Amino acid sequence: MAAGGGGDNNGSSLEYTPTWAVAAVCPFIVIISFVLERAIYFLAKVLKKKDKKLLLETLERVKEELMLLGFMSFLVPAFKGAIGKICVPIHFTHHMLPCKKERAEIATATGHCAAKGKVPLLSQEGFDDLDTFIFVLAIVHFFLSLITVILGEAKIYQWKHWEDAIKHSYNSEWEVSDSRVTPVIAHAFIRDHFQGIGKHSAIVGWLVSFFKQFQGSVNKFDYITLRHGFINKHCRRNPNFGFHRYMVGALEDDYKRVVGISWYHWIFVVIFLLLNVHGWNAYFWMAFIPLILLLAVGAKLEHVISQLAHEVAEKHVAIEGDLVVRPSDDHFWFHRPCLVLHLIHFILFQNAFEIAVFFWILITFGFDSCIMGKVGYIIPRLVIGVIVQVVCSYSTLPLYAIVTQMGTSFKKAIFDKHVQEGLVRWAQKAKERKGVQTVETVPVTWDQQVVSPQ
Repeated sequence: MAAGGGGDNNGSSLEYTPTWAVAAVCPFIVIISFVLERAIYFLAKVLKKKDKKLLLETLERVKEELMLLGFMSFLVPAFKGAIGKICVPIHFTHHMLPCKKERAEIATATGHCAAKGKVPLLSQEGFDDLDTFIFVLAIVHFFLSLITVILGEAKIYQWKHWEDAIKHSYNSEWEVSDSRVTPVIAHAFIRDHFQGIGKHSAIVGWLVSFFKQFQGSVNKFDYITLRHGFINKHCRRNPNFGFHRYMVGALEDDYKRVVGISWYHWIFVVIFLLLNVHGWNAYFWMAFIPLILLLAVGAKLEHVISQLAHEVAEKHVAIEGDLVVRPSDDHFWFHRPCLVLHLIHFILFQNAFEIAVFFWILITFGFDSCIMGKVGYIIPRLVIGVIVQVVCSYSTLPLYAIVTQMGTSFKKAIFDKHVQEGLVRWAQKAKERKGVQTVETVPVTWDQQVVSPQ
């Protein structure tokens, strides 16, 4: 037994490590940590300067998650000694192994557990591998969250020119009403989403919605119709309402939760770590969970749009003026549009976990490790992970951003803030035209004429 070493260090602790080696490694770790911290800080400044609120909120939330994961990573070595003293019978370690027994290291009783003829519950190497896993999960989750919000924002930004074109179609006061009577089928929105199958063939309707999600999330006619339905329900007296800006603000509020890691996500992490048994190929089958959920969510969102079209087409032969759809929570699962957001949250985390597991195994054990599995299982896992990340970020999430506005309720705080800012700008411009230098901000209440909830 080495003096003061506890008997298990075998000269590997800092007691027997040259000081020059410690002094050489520590600055390297400090420099990397400092560079990453400064990089995040300057990135936040750039996003704030460019008014990228969605990206800034994402970055702040991810920083919180990194702190949580960092604290978890700190607890692993802190409790290494205490947990290492928990001993279990050797035969307990012969079951549910990630690798075959002949390829696994034979458990050896050492130190505190040796006198009892047992082995530690988790070896020192196991603690180190678990610590590495938490670190890799934090990094992968961070980058995938940024990719998700960048792709989603890029897609939603493309709709901005539709919003601008709609606003330009109004005169300086209010919308010029169109009293023309138009056959329902003449509207492009109806032609795209009403196939004449009615409610008698729900299976066909779901199949159409399933495949339609691969054709692009939202087109111009979808955006105009859904926008008009929202404004007609929630602010009929303000047809020039900035729907795009409100939608982005609502998504920003929702996305604060999407990029985080909830407590129930860790339950699934523990379950899948438990199921990582040789021959079960748990990580391969796990990759299909986010894919299946993603396809179900995409089909449901498209189906909501189809239901809105069916309601109009089945009740009217012709329409006077603009086509108006009626938003309702009844179109969503359990009458809760927020359930879709929870599913998207789980999909993104589960996909990040799957990709993180791959890189963890690659870094810790190597590509040829028995834990990694056969190449025939590895390649599909990676392909599915990339598909889920891109489709969810660039298609499903933007589709959620607009379709979820077709619920009965709306985000009142964002709505009030949006209307307040719009009126302040309007008052400033009006007084500037009159030569007034000082502008007084007049508070706006929900009961005023600008908006009128239905």
